[in-house]
Amino acid sequence: MKKTIITLIAVICIGMISCSDDFTTNPRLNVEDLDTYFLEEENVETAIIGIYDLMQHNYSKDWSSAFFVKLLPGDDSNAAGGNSGDQQQLQDIDDYSDVSSSNASITSIWDLYYRTIALSNLVIENIKDSSLSNKDKALAEAKFMRAWCYFELTTMFGDVPLRLTIPSEADEFGIPKSSRQEIYTQIESDLNDAIASLPDKSATENFRVSKGTAQALMGKVLVFQEKYTEAIPFFSSVISNPAHDLEPNPEDVWSIDHEFGIESLFELGFISTSQRDWGNFNWGGRNESNIHIQLMGPRGDGIFDLTGTELINGWGFNLPTAKLADAFEKAGDTKRKAASLMTEAELIAAGGGVNADAATGGKIWDYEGAIRIKYATKAEDTSPDGVRELNYSTNYRLLRYAEVLLLTAEAYQKLGQDAAARTELNKVRNRAGLGDIDPSVSGDALFDAIVNEKYLELAFEGQRFWDLVRWDLAATELAGTGYSSKNDLFPIPITEIDKNSELDESDQNPGY
Repeated sequence: MKKTIITLIAVICIGMISCSDDFTTNPRLNVEDLDTYFLEEENVETAIIGIYDLMQHNYSKDWSSAFFVKLLPGDDSNAAGGNSGDQQQLQDIDDYSDVSSSNASITSIWDLYYRTIALSNLVIENIKDSSLSNKDKALAEAKFMRAWCYFELTTMFGDVPLRLTIPSEADEFGIPKSSRQEIYTQIESDLNDAIASLPDKSATENFRVSKGTAQALMGKVLVFQEKYTEAIPFFSSVISNPAHDLEPNPEDVWSIDHEFGIESLFELGFISTSQRDWGNFNWGGRNESNIHIQLMGPRGDGIFDLTGTELINGWGFNLPTAKLADAFEKAGDTKRKAASLMTEAELIAAGGGVNADAATGGKIWDYEGAIRIKYATKAEDTSPDGVRELNYSTNYRLLRYAEVLLLTAEAYQKLGQDAAARTELNKVRNRAGLGDIDPSVSGDALFDAIVNEKYLELAFEGQRFWDLVRWDLAATELAGTGYSSKNDLFPIPITEIDKNSELDESDQNPGY
């Protein structure tokens, strides 16, 4: 099943990423007049699609994908790659070493989230008082996207500037940081507005956010604030809606035949029909294909022989940790494990093999005995007329029903409603081929079971580290890795401090 193509021909230029004297004095070329542009419904629709387009770029930009950067500090995968210096900025994040305010990948995701917020703000400002028939839905989508970006930013950076308008003058660019609580308050406000006007999943295009998407994110935001009682009604609305459910089998979640499926609440679509290859790939720019799948495929160069599998060699980043593989084994979790990773013994049994001698120095960097299956380099996800390594169509499932169930279980457990927590936890366990958790498991032991279940279910999805931080478990689970409490947040990019007149070095996160 081919996905809807989400593209946008450049429509609006926004000067939110850099600030200079040119900000207001130089004329803009090849852009629409904002006084009239948003008077047309089709232009509003184009701008909304542009926000989705920017969001896609946030999670797929060459070496600076928000998906991969969020994943790196966790204990479910290693950066890997060709050697210890391959894409040094990614190795630094993974190893908690020399992470600086000039880290290129951290700076990139900061800029890209704020660029998405800028376009969302532009839409909101220009249509909030209009009488267009698509105003309410467009406002809802723009506010959801703004909420999503601010949730990601405050999770990774803590206190950040809260930009809700487009500066009309250069000196309006400088604003101080807002507290995380102020950010959360704005996120909740935006999500309440989104929930009020977004359609049900069954009544909208598959790539677009729905009422259930906003409800799920609201519940997650509230759990992150430990507002468990307030979160439950939002999760209940998602769970009771027949448009949402688990896929029957773990592997179905990641299959090309189940893109935008019943489990998916927020999914970014990519295509292979643009035929991206070394001759036409736009490095640093927007591409409709997902280069990060190639980045994360088991490395070739004679290292990983993938005979007997459905995989194609890639560039070797994002290899599973032995800790994760052992966690699957300890849980007896064979079904979900097979959809997540493959051990070296399993690869050899399939007909493939591993040759460490072919790697730099005779050692496969960051390899701990397994390769990844989830978000893997599968032949079916690239061009049908031949393999193009820059041309994967694999979608990113950013928010899905299984996570909602596990967040709901956490909320119930924290409220002392252990039976209700076990009910939601068991739904995820049963889909994985595991039996119900013993009814005697309660209290702290039940919370530990939820933590472990989330480790297995959401492996390689960029949630693990940030959960460990909010649960105060990072020091324990990451002991001996080089982690310290300063790593709980990324540094504010030095470019932001330099260009924002209301920030200085004292605004930097602790330890950087």
